[in-house]
Amino acid sequence: MPQYDYVYLGDNARAPYGTRSFEIVYEFTLQAVKKLFEEGCRLVILACNTASAKALRTIQQKDLPRIDPGRRVLGVIRPTVENVDKLTLTRHIGVLGTPGTILSNSYTLEIQKLFPDITVTGEACPMWVPLVENDEFDRAGADYFVRQHIEAILSRDSQIDTIILGCTHYPLLEKKIVPYLPKHVRILSQGNYVANSLSDYLHRHPEMDCSQNGTIRFLTTEAHDKFAAMAGIFLKEDIKAERIFLGNE
Repeated sequence: MPQYDYVYLGDNARAPYGTRSFEIVYEFTLQAVKKLFEEGCRLVILACNTASAKALRTIQQKDLPRIDPGRRVLGVIRPTVENVDKLTLTRHIGVLGTPGTILSNSYTLEIQKLFPDITVTGEACPMWVPLVENDEFDRAGADYFVRQHIEAILSRDSQIDTIILGCTHYPLLEKKIVPYLPKHVRILSQGNYVANSLSDYLHRHPEMDCSQNGTIRFLTTEAHDKFAAMAGIFLKEDIKAERIFLGNE
């Protein structure tokens, strides 16, 4: 949907969120949402599984009615979960995520709400985000940490035939993950599912009336040059970022 205007905000100075408490993740996420509202965004996507797991529901139920009932905040877990039913034959799903996402039990709750016959097994992978953030994800040292968690989750449920990459960083590790999976196991990477869900949402909610000038702005709580270098790993292009401040930084 390149016609829409986007504002991307990365709280890179305080990341990763995966090992932080529920209270802190909620506090940080709400600060980011308010900032994006100040920038004119009518719809905010929490493009982080930990924030979606720990903060989304509270923001939707408690904060949005007070701040602006006409705006929306959505997450990445529900759009992912809605697609697992089409992929699994054994009805056994694995979820790889940060400690925060796994401890929240959000994937299990959402999947069993929609598909109560599916068994869900979660595996926390605390070292995977640092591997990506430090540009080590495609090097030999990453194999140990990838193999360790793939073997662990499959040892707990050998009937898993679909694995959700429950963190936005993990797709960069996909080439490392595949060799350690049995050939029949599918990987569900969130990007396309979330994008398609957003497209469908905007089609069903024309009242959101998001601006369409094809612009993109990148905001970060880190030094802009450091953010640009990291973003290049994901986007494969040069970008310009603006540094902003949230909360009591």
